[in-house]
Amino acid sequence: MSPRQSESYPGAVILSAESLGPCERRVVRGVRCAKDLLFTMIQSPRPWLPQVSLLRPGIVITPLLITLTACRPHDFPQYAPNYREYAYVTNGGSGTVSVYDVVNVRVDREIPVGQNPTAIAANPVRNEVYVVNAGTPSGQGSVAVINAENNSVAATIPVHKLPLAIAPDPDGNLAYVVNSGSNSISVLDLKARREVAQIGVGEDPAAARVAPDGKTLVVANRGGNSVSIIDAATRKVRTVVIGCPGAADVVILPDSSKTFVACSGGHQVMAIQLAHDARPDGRPATTDRLESLLDVGRAPVQLALKPDGGEVFVSNSLSNSISEIYADRDDVAGAYLMGADPVRGLVSADNALLYVGNLHSAEVTVYSIEDGKRIAAIHVGDGPSALAFSTAGHLLFVVDARSGDVAVVRTLNCAVSGPVRLGCQMFTMLPAGRGPNAIAVKAFKVS
Repeated sequence: MSPRQSESYPGAVILSAESLGPCERRVVRGVRCAKDLLFTMIQSPRPWLPQVSLLRPGIVITPLLITLTACRPHDFPQYAPNYREYAYVTNGGSGTVSVYDVVNVRVDREIPVGQNPTAIAANPVRNEVYVVNAGTPSGQGSVAVINAENNSVAATIPVHKLPLAIAPDPDGNLAYVVNSGSNSISVLDLKARREVAQIGVGEDPAAARVAPDGKTLVVANRGGNSVSIIDAATRKVRTVVIGCPGAADVVILPDSSKTFVACSGGHQVMAIQLAHDARPDGRPATTDRLESLLDVGRAPVQLALKPDGGEVFVSNSLSNSISEIYADRDDVAGAYLMGADPVRGLVSADNALLYVGNLHSAEVTVYSIEDGKRIAAIHVGDGPSALAFSTAGHLLFVVDARSGDVAVVRTLNCAVSGPVRLGCQMFTMLPAGRGPNAIAVKAFKVS
């Protein structure tokens, strides 16, 4: 390497990508390599500066101790030649979606999709990704359909006023779009690529979730301070639960027996039993019923459910904390300080770690669920507001709304078996468009 001093970033050096060795070049660009570069920061007059920043024509790196170690192929999955995986990030200010190649950890392309894209979801069955375009306040929104096999827009489906969210059903046949300006839910036939029904709900709906059994849709009505519970078969509202100020987010347990709704206008989470027929395991039939209002921190804006359904973690944005709820008995176990303005949490597939994006701390906090404590803080870009794991779980993608980039974290280095590793930090940074705000990941094999 032939480093030179950076004029724009005092204390940093510029490394030209062309001057790097083959392995070093791959690591900086984010591709798997025969060697592993361990970057350890030893001094920096600007600690907020990213350790690796993809800039042209050079790469900015703060003063580092670079250690070459032996090959560690187990750090990255070994993919089949026909395996594809992409992360999709909506850029509200650019009207585009940034596409990232997860296998090679690099930017693939940027796709124009529509005006003000604000939400995104992947089809669980079909190789498609759906982008919600909110449009203008006085106009109609739309849903852009991206064909994941060639990463191009295959269709655009008109919906209604100010759509904010989308929830595909478990079979991948239908999707439910939350139209906040129309106080309704659009039901989309994903194969026919058209709206087949519109369901009226409460005022200013903000989020929706389909139960894992596909039988129930739960909608959080932010302006109506209520929750609408919809029968998916009849497409009719069967229950309305009131008393949830600023209803903002929804999770449903894996057995579809209960839902939790964050009441962001106050300091509570609503626990609601969902109607269900008698079950083969002997559990009796149930009806929709408010079970409890659970006191958490101020302004609970988002809920993160453990994959096993045992606990729900609440991001309390105005309390700078998370609250832990035992889902089976509606019990708040405690609250734990995170960073400034936690807005997004995500639990690892092994149920061991909770990652929390702190909007005003420019960091992701790592919380050990078993130990009940925070174990690391990963410096990322400015305004981390959306998170997603790679399918294998070895990478965490962090969408930084203010700095307009996506931080990539190697989760293996954050494992909690034994002491926390020094490497629990950002792996690389990838550019995004203006105002990135949401992310979805899609993996598949091509024939």
